[in-house]
Amino acid sequence: MADWGPVFVAVVLFVLLSPGLLFQIPSKGKVVEFGTLQTSSVVIFIHSVLFLALAAVFMLAVGVHVYLG
Repeated sequence: MADWGPVFVAVVLFVLLSPGLLFQIPSKGKVVEFGTLQTSSVVIFIHSVLFLALAAVFMLAVGVHVYLG
């Protein structure tokens, strides 16, 4: 059976950490803005680092496993 845990974690984190979709760190005037749908290279870099760090924590340290079938 295939382990779908890493796939599930990656998809959920990708949706949640898409820059500007739910929130944006840093924003132009504040530290956090919600639902702006505007990005810059700094915002993309910070969200990418957050994605990689959280994905590593959930896949390696926590060990999320999902088996189907």
